[in-house]
Amino acid sequence: MEKDRRCAWCRKDALLGEYHDREWGVPVHDDRLLFEHLSLEVLQCGLNWLLMLKKREIFRICLAGFRPEALADFAEADIEAALSTPGMIRSRRKIEAVVHNARAFLAIQREHGSFAAWLWNFTEGGMLIYTEHEHGIPPRNELSDRVSASLRERGFRFLGSVTVYSFLQACGLVNDHERSCPRFKEVMGLASRHVFIG
Repeated sequence: MEKDRRCAWCRKDALLGEYHDREWGVPVHDDRLLFEHLSLEVLQCGLNWLLMLKKREIFRICLAGFRPEALADFAEADIEAALSTPGMIRSRRKIEAVVHNARAFLAIQREHGSFAAWLWNFTEGGMLIYTEHEHGIPPRNELSDRVSASLRERGFRFLGSVTVYSFLQACGLVNDHERSCPRFKEVMGLASRHVFIG
């Protein structure tokens, strides 16, 4: 890939570049991976994304591989063990939120068959491409407002509209790659359908 044509935010660091080239914007329909992305967004609040990528393996070790069924069974001792692991972030509230969110996530699975089915229903199964985003990407929008509100109604924590918008971008419900970036068309081609919104 021509590195000088990639999205500007990923050019500053090789790890960001790798994440951009392999994951960001790829449509995700696997529930475990969706929960991992959702949890990384929770853990990132107030920090930066590069730090999340650097600590991703530590998070996986401390948080049961982001398997919601395992996290839902976490007790106080498990939370303490995670907090005491070298390299782990020391925010009890965030770790408790991830555990709490795992239980809410499982409730959606029970109700809808999968979290993916519930989530992708917001876009009718398609990847959204906002034409006005060519001139600047907002930190949140009407879609993230609706998804965030629904998550909060279901008891999820640390998932305001700005955080949820970042999640929707990461998981390919919204394609916000710069139009000049080769990945813009590549991830669009991975979607079952895509919808341009003016």
